[in-house]
Amino acid sequence: MWEKIVKINDPYNFDRALERLSLDPLQAVDPLSRTVKIPIYDKQPGVAVITATGTTEKPEFRIQGGNADIAQMVEKRIFHLFQWDTDIAGISQHFTGTALEPLFKEHRGTPFVLDFSPYACLIKCIIHQQLNMKFAHTLTERFVYNFGFQKDGVWFYPSTEKTAALQVTDLRALQFSERKAEYVIGLSRLVASGELDLAELEKKPDEEILKTLVKIRGIGPWTVQNFLMFGLGRLNHFPKADIGIQKALKKLFQLEKKPTYEEMDAYAKDWEPYLSYASLYLWRTIE
Repeated sequence: MWEKIVKINDPYNFDRALERLSLDPLQAVDPLSRTVKIPIYDKQPGVAVITATGTTEKPEFRIQGGNADIAQMVEKRIFHLFQWDTDIAGISQHFTGTALEPLFKEHRGTPFVLDFSPYACLIKCIIHQQLNMKFAHTLTERFVYNFGFQKDGVWFYPSTEKTAALQVTDLRALQFSERKAEYVIGLSRLVASGELDLAELEKKPDEEILKTLVKIRGIGPWTVQNFLMFGLGRLNHFPKADIGIQKALKKLFQLEKKPTYEEMDAYAKDWEPYLSYASLYLWRTIE
């Protein structure tokens, strides 16, 4: 067992991060103790526990893990997943004088929190396509409960190899559509075989990642944008096809109907190069 105390400089609202994580029923979140357990996807899967011990203005955290040999790797991964090395204060300052300034004041210090595995992020994005949020979470839970595993109270998505070995009928039994089942299994077979190397893909620029992934059956621009934001932590993405973003803009600007893509482009000009944070804070207004 190892433990480390981490302090970061920027305003960082961990309680808001926990609120957002709590929207996913697969997450092991305890808002009262300000704790989250996260899966460590490694050769030997493990669990790390993060507890907030500071405040929004003076953020401090305790990280605990089981295997001291990988403590440095786990700490580095947690910094990335929870964006502890991102200048949130500087990003917030960028929105001063824009239409989103009130949102950044209201939700001050709210960070991006990434999905805990790029592969799991892609799978979740495919499952969530064209579904309402409640059923999307239900379907994802069924997938993980049936084919993943649990360790120390934390659920892990199934390995690429295990999902690649499934048949469409296995997922159809969980109420997956036939196409969605094919997409999930097809992607997993590409990753398991090494034809799609997610670790190498992560090093590529956004446009190259987009070109690579949209060639895969079942993956379109919406899925790639969500992957870039929540799987890789890229900062400048604005998923215009996302219904939540459209609803949030309709609410913010008091529009009679959902905005067109052209209108969304016009709104977003002032928000670059931090469109991902603009998206996050817009989502906050309807969650």
